[in-house]
Amino acid sequence: MTVIRFKALEKSLERKPVYSKPPSNKTSDYFGMNVFDKPTMQRYLAKEAYEHVMDAIEKGGRIERRMADQIAAGMETWATERGVTHYTHWFHPLTEGTAEKHDAFIVPGDYGGVFENFSGKALSQQEPDASSFPSGGLRNTFEARGYTAWDPSSPAFIIGNTLSIPTIFVSYTGEALDHKTPLLKALNAVDKAATDVCQFFDKNITKVQANLGWEQEYFLIDEALYSARPDLSLTDRTLMGHSSAKDQQLDDHYFGSIPERVTAFMQALEIEAYKLGIPLKTRHNEVAPNQYEVAPMFEECNLAVDHNMLVMDIMKRIARQHNFQVIFHEKPFKGINGTGKHNNWSLSTNTGVVLHSPGKNPKSNLQFLTFTVNTIKAVHDHADLLRASIASASNAHRLGANEAPPAIISVFLGSEVSKMLDQLEEQVTNRKMTPDEKTALKLDIGRIPELLLDNTDRNRTSPFAFTGNRFEFRAVGGSANCSSPMLVLNAAMAAQLIEFKKDVDKLVDKGVKKDEAIFQVLRDYIKASKAIRFEGNNYSEDWEKEAAKRGLTNVKDVPDSLEAYLSDKSKKLFKDLGIFSEKELEGRTEVRFENYTMKIQIESRVLGDLAINHIVPVAIEYQNILMENVSKQKSIFSEADLNDMVGNRIDTIKEISTHISSIKEKVGKMIEARKKANAIEDPVEKAKAYNKKVYPFLDDIRYHIDKLELVVDDNLWPLPKYRELLFTR
Repeated sequence: MTVIRFKALEKSLERKPVYSKPPSNKTSDYFGMNVFDKPTMQRYLAKEAYEHVMDAIEKGGRIERRMADQIAAGMETWATERGVTHYTHWFHPLTEGTAEKHDAFIVPGDYGGVFENFSGKALSQQEPDASSFPSGGLRNTFEARGYTAWDPSSPAFIIGNTLSIPTIFVSYTGEALDHKTPLLKALNAVDKAATDVCQFFDKNITKVQANLGWEQEYFLIDEALYSARPDLSLTDRTLMGHSSAKDQQLDDHYFGSIPERVTAFMQALEIEAYKLGIPLKTRHNEVAPNQYEVAPMFEECNLAVDHNMLVMDIMKRIARQHNFQVIFHEKPFKGINGTGKHNNWSLSTNTGVVLHSPGKNPKSNLQFLTFTVNTIKAVHDHADLLRASIASASNAHRLGANEAPPAIISVFLGSEVSKMLDQLEEQVTNRKMTPDEKTALKLDIGRIPELLLDNTDRNRTSPFAFTGNRFEFRAVGGSANCSSPMLVLNAAMAAQLIEFKKDVDKLVDKGVKKDEAIFQVLRDYIKASKAIRFEGNNYSEDWEKEAAKRGLTNVKDVPDSLEAYLSDKSKKLFKDLGIFSEKELEGRTEVRFENYTMKIQIESRVLGDLAINHIVPVAIEYQNILMENVSKQKSIFSEADLNDMVGNRIDTIKEISTHISSIKEKVGKMIEARKKANAIEDPVEKAKAYNKKVYPFLDDIRYHIDKLELVVDDNLWPLPKYRELLFTR
């Protein structure tokens, strides 16, 4: 193993950057060239077929079979002109990635041979095997049938020689088996609810869409060194490894000069992303060594989710071409910052208004306050569910680690918005407002944009922060599918806006004028949700104490957090909005528990193997070298001289023995704990057993291995160390 380690390091040092050449020096010339987007559809579809697709995209209309055949023919012509030979329905099963099954365009001819054909049926629906995808008991293993159905709101795209068609994935009996289906339902729900509320302010608003701008952090590790670390290869994180003498203490990596080899990778990524119509805008060094970030411009939420999953896949492919491995795990290296995926979310209208952005007059600013206050109330009422949406075995390492928000869900608004809400709370009463009060309130509301321009800062410790024209859900993990947090956030917002409209309408029906009714309801909501607003340092211990006083929950264990999905409140939320049946919700929550269990189980097995078969033998080998040295010195020197000469070595021998014994003992106990946990049939109880009984051994065993790394001869140590993994260019 030692030879492998140093050969890996040697190979790493030989890497040279290889730059990709874009099709044109102007990005706009080739942006979207591999996407069947609206301009391309206009060229390849008849007017009737194009309008039919636009109706499906903008109004949710159904694609008729006759039109589907025309659309498929145009799509095939476009694709085959670009050298495409296969097509696939591309979907998001309940795993951590995407899925695809490729079929050739060919069909048999009447007199032998084949010819190219792509029918509307093949475009609209396929029947992949559903038995091997996670379903949480919704499907029996012998029931293999599942269906993928085209999602026209996310355009088809070309990867290599394959036409990829974004689809939903449902079971034979109609239950959702993917992330996209419930997300689309949540987006439809928030569209309808938000549009209804917007009618209070502007009758021209007929559609509201949720927007998402994700910020993807990641690590790049040399492929040779990555392959020499079985823990990285199998779990995407280092289960052992002592910190490097230098890591991120000097903050010299953050926004620093990007290494040439990494720049070459980034350029290749951007070229491929632009071909696929993914508007990547930003790239930079992150805080930790070998950590980077890429971020696009805002897009409609469903499309943004698809693009994020697509970018993650492209990054993995391109990284290998540059002799890198890309890591999205939330905490691949102990002691340095982990990886997040900030989800910047907002709502906007068909009239071009961002509802979370202040306007130019009191009316538009009342609309801004309405949606801001309702967002706070939605987060307050569904904080446990929002936490559950970002809970995972990997994200648990990152949250609350002085680099990411804690498990307490709170909202940061900035001092000026907070002052405005406090003023609303004080000024607006349930009695009729006087003309002077109305004037004063309108004047203050009218000043919101200029106040925010200079006085609203960000709080990088907050899990849910207002940033001027959107909210940033910062607690999302780097490896996550954005669908989960976006599904919950948009569903919570939809339910909240439905409640808001009912409350306002009740007052209006009682004779209260509309604006006064809105003010009164907002005042009640500001009071009811005030506990979740926090402007300070979310990392501090004082905040944990303060949050407890406010009645905010702080659920740190993933299995306990996931149980929020099964609460009566969550079941009602999803059922009332038509997003999940109780059966569907229970099924996919079971998948989450099983995923948590399997992650800890795999890490436990990998660590046990490495500890016993790699680390302990090397420690014993070095111990034998020391003992042989002491023995030889005893045959040469007198006993009086020996005490000073070999005392330190004897102490080291004893230290090594202590760590070896502890490792072997704890690995044995971990295996026994795993056996007991594996005997539990209930997925919730099994996950809790792994969390409480198995998981603690990972840190305990690591402690002794990391101590040995400091003692054992560097020439013998079998695995690449942190200083090699994180500082190799």
